[in-house]
Amino acid sequence: MTSMHDVHLGALDLNLLVALDALVAERSVTRAAEKVGITQSAMSHALARLRALTGDPLLVRSSSGMVLTARAEALGPPIRRALEDVSRALAPPVPFDPMTARGRFVIGTSDYAELVLLPRLVARLEREAPGIDLRVRALEDPASTQLASGAIDVAIAPVRPNDAAPGVLAKRLFDESFVCVVRKGHPLAKKKLTPARLAQAKHALIAPRETEGGFVDEALAKLGLARRVAVAVPHFLIAPHVVASSDLVLTLAARVAHVLAKPLELAVLAPPRDLALPGFTISALWHERTQNDPAQRWARALLFEVAAET
Repeated sequence: MTSMHDVHLGALDLNLLVALDALVAERSVTRAAEKVGITQSAMSHALARLRALTGDPLLVRSSSGMVLTARAEALGPPIRRALEDVSRALAPPVPFDPMTARGRFVIGTSDYAELVLLPRLVARLEREAPGIDLRVRALEDPASTQLASGAIDVAIAPVRPNDAAPGVLAKRLFDESFVCVVRKGHPLAKKKLTPARLAQAKHALIAPRETEGGFVDEALAKLGLARRVAVAVPHFLIAPHVVASSDLVLTLAARVAHVLAKPLELAVLAPPRDLALPGFTISALWHERTQNDPAQRWARALLFEVAAET
């Protein structure tokens, strides 16, 4: 419920608050005008508008000069605080210092990027920004929804068609290729890997969206071949463990294969050239709402450096 005395800020000239602050501080139209940088006539006009707005004379004459009314005395402190708050709010941001900063950086990605990027990223954060916490969340489709809502700060993934939404920015991080892995001692590790031998083997498949088939099946089909997928799992990091204790063949990203080959005792095989397996590009996506935020810019730059080191 509003009263007849309520002030509608949308219709208020906020310059009047600056004038009132100066009048309260200086208790003189002339000195207040000099302080604000306007003419005495303009300050007198501002005082007249303030009197009409407040229903109070604000400044009155006395034997010792102009003095504030009780209403003006009461208005002075809150108007001063309000102007100081506005000034602080509009001031340029304090330069970002990662060593003293406190905050949180939220990444949306898959276990592939977690394995490839997170160890180095966490190590760099510990050294260079010890007060910045890292959170990793499952990446939804489309990533643009999470970015626009602020659920995540950066998405790390191949750019999909529905990610090209208004406000979404992207930067290529690196290109990835595919290799085949088998357990050490597997018969395929002792011979040249041909399309026919690959098709005859039993395979493991990484199917994040639980869909059958994929680029290997398409490549084999072009050569009139087909394979049997004996095991399909949704996660990048589970399939290599399954392969390590079986006779299955797995085609996966080269960076993941080289990280896990030694601890899991896997043999890494180049896929047959005749298959012409396509690779993919990993990109960082973020929203323009965080484009100019100093902390976000620093965190993205760090991520870009770590990706370049891979």
